[in-house]
Amino acid sequence: MLQETMQLMPLWAFVAACGVTLVAGFVKGSIGFAMPLIMISGLSLFLDPLVAVAGIILPIVMSNLLQVMRYPWSQAGEAVREYWRYILIVCVMIVVVAQFVTAIPTQTFYLVLGVPVVLLSLVQLLGVRFHIAPAWRRSSEWGVGLLAGGLGGLTGTWGPPTVLYLIALETPKAKQMLVQGVVYGLGSVSLLAGHLQSGVLNPVTLPWSAALLIPAFIGMRVGFWMSDRLNPETFRKVTLIVLVVAGANLVRRGLMG
Repeated sequence: MLQETMQLMPLWAFVAACGVTLVAGFVKGSIGFAMPLIMISGLSLFLDPLVAVAGIILPIVMSNLLQVMRYPWSQAGEAVREYWRYILIVCVMIVVVAQFVTAIPTQTFYLVLGVPVVLLSLVQLLGVRFHIAPAWRRSSEWGVGLLAGGLGGLTGTWGPPTVLYLIALETPKAKQMLVQGVVYGLGSVSLLAGHLQSGVLNPVTLPWSAALLIPAFIGMRVGFWMSDRLNPETFRKVTLIVLVVAGANLVRRGLMG
């Protein structure tokens, strides 16, 4: 089985994947988001999309659990009680939609990966803000939750819609970070379960994903250490610009082959 894992890609591609994951972990540790976006857009440039999706799963689980563990369990419990509908919808959608990933043709999958990366990055880069009135909160939980969970099941990223949703609710900044950590942590467990069921994560691809835990962890630790030494807003904008370019290239591959 290990021999089959080693045949997934040449050595140079594995080294490049570790580099992409190291950078993604650094960004996650520094500003708290964008790890799945960076990994899926970066790995898909030189790997089969399904191999890329398999690779990001365990690092996403690890990074999100590390993020949520920075908060007391009592606060995490309060976040779950307040946002339980949204969390439930996202988690269920991730598991359901993940089952359809293997049926998507390769070129179409490049579009599925690239278009959300470009759109979500541009929305954040341009500072587009939405507002959800209290009377519309319950219906918005369904709408945004379905969108975020669907994207999560397909691409492994449900963070940007969640961030935009929390901002639209005018959630205080400190509480936003806590809720994001909870949504990301529980969603990543759903992603793991969904792709164990879909077959994307299997005895061949599991060691590959596990190998990326090392650069992801190192990158996050360095990112945590550097977070107080960086200008977070400037770094966030640079990250989003890079994501727009990488996502646009995925769209190009989907349209032109």
